Amino acid sequence: MDISRAGWDIGKFDDADWGSWGSGGRARAKVLATGDGFYLALVEAEPGYKGDPHEHRSTEFHYLIEGSIRNQGVTMNAGDAYVAASGSTHADFETKTGAKYVTIFKLA
Repeated sequence: MDISRAGWDIGKFDDADWGSWGSGGRARAKVLATGDGFYLALVEAEPGYKGDPHEHRSTEFHYLIEGSIRNQGVTMNAGDAYVAASGSTHADFETKTGAKYVTIFKLA
């Protein structure tokens, strides 16, 4: 079988720029790859970061690499993950310790 990269977006960490994440200026993200309207991003949030309330228009995936967060009233620690279904609301997301996580989401 021939190796083809058609339909692939292989992100290189060093090639991606950091950008702001959410409001408040307490988090940054690197979008590492995209496909079919989805984005895969690495996020670094400072202690005290609070996510903006929003409704998920499509499924969102999240894996916590380090730190801890409170998400929808549940404390999550490194190694924990969630999947938020399309149509769900996100009203509680905060880190007191700071956190690093990977998220996969669609904007529309």
